[in-house]
Amino acid sequence: MTGESILIESASLRGRPGLHDITVDAGAITAIEDAGSTRQSADVVIDAGSGLVTESFCNAHLHLDKVFTLARLGDHALDFYQGEGMGQAMSAIDAAAEVKRSQDADQMLALVRRATAMAAFYGTTHIRAFADVDSKAGTRGVEVLCAVRDEFSGIVDLQVVAFPQDGIIKEPGTVELLHKSIDIGADVVGGIPWIEFTENAMQEHVRIAFDLAAEYGKDVSMLLDDAGDPGLRTLEMMAVEAISRGWHGRALAHHCRAMELYPMPYLERLVALLREARVSIVSDPHTGPLHARVAELLAAGVNVVLGQDDISDAYYAFGRNNMLEVAFLGAHLLWMMTRDGQETVYDMVTTRAAESMGVADHTLAVGNPAHLVILPVPDVTEALRFQPTPLAVVSHGALVDRGGMAAIGGIPGH
Repeated sequence: MTGESILIESASLRGRPGLHDITVDAGAITAIEDAGSTRQSADVVIDAGSGLVTESFCNAHLHLDKVFTLARLGDHALDFYQGEGMGQAMSAIDAAAEVKRSQDADQMLALVRRATAMAAFYGTTHIRAFADVDSKAGTRGVEVLCAVRDEFSGIVDLQVVAFPQDGIIKEPGTVELLHKSIDIGADVVGGIPWIEFTENAMQEHVRIAFDLAAEYGKDVSMLLDDAGDPGLRTLEMMAVEAISRGWHGRALAHHCRAMELYPMPYLERLVALLREARVSIVSDPHTGPLHARVAELLAAGVNVVLGQDDISDAYYAFGRNNMLEVAFLGAHLLWMMTRDGQETVYDMVTTRAAESMGVADHTLAVGNPAHLVILPVPDVTEALRFQPTPLAVVSHGALVDRGGMAAIGGIPGH
């Protein structure tokens, strides 16, 4: 995938005046020069036509094993998760579980391949992808996602999360399934402690997940406090555990929607914990009526990113794995529409998202891996306004076959 050299001509870059040429060779960015000054030849030449070239998109949160399953459930599932105050969020999880009883691996594989190809088509090269692990699904989702990870190697990097969607303490046998999932090839240990019945069980859920992470040397991703209950405190539990284990920067927190209801004195103490633990927060404000307090977190120096979360499943009706669309929605829902706000939102689906996932050197700089997207607009404002189809996508230093991705993804008009 990294054998060809690429020259991108006449590119607009964020924060740099004028136009530039970008040279890629052996999988890395080898030069960024003023437009027209590059004298070396390349196997592939792309005329950006003054279009914006940036780091590729990263999606830090996607339930990839559930994509395109809403039709099998009916709209009532959405009513649970998106109802006022999110008081029935746990009922949405129960509704979503019905698909796992009947879906086989081949059905899941076709849908997962479609969603992954969509990501590549729209310029996403890294995804943290969740697969349910429980008595109904077994390790089927992990097996399918690992197979797709291998198929799309060099195009889209999938970080497969072994995710105990229905709990650990209240779902006997899940610990053994999590061990098996990691042995199969899962990259990340998942968790959802808020779903347990008691505070002690929530704490035990967190402890078990970190035990697994320490045993296998894995990062942790947990869905936390994902309901309209200000008494939920599992984000604090995770941050404290990360500090005590020395897992600084290796624990990623998702949703944290109850935070919207926290009193300010508690929020301030929590933010101090998050900073010490270097916990990043993935917010998905478009998939539910509550969301983490993004403005306050960013102002306090906590890394916050955006994720797709869901594609046509029990929690969200739409989605096409296009992170520009997610950023556009986020700019509205989070009221981040100033120039600085727009730039931050763009970071939240590129560089900030990469940092949260442990993707190293994901910035447009000489010597860094070449994961790039070329857009037919000159700046971030126009990228958010139109969410245009990329002119080209470079992943791991190679040009992505977007026609092939469109065919697999079933993208209309391509």
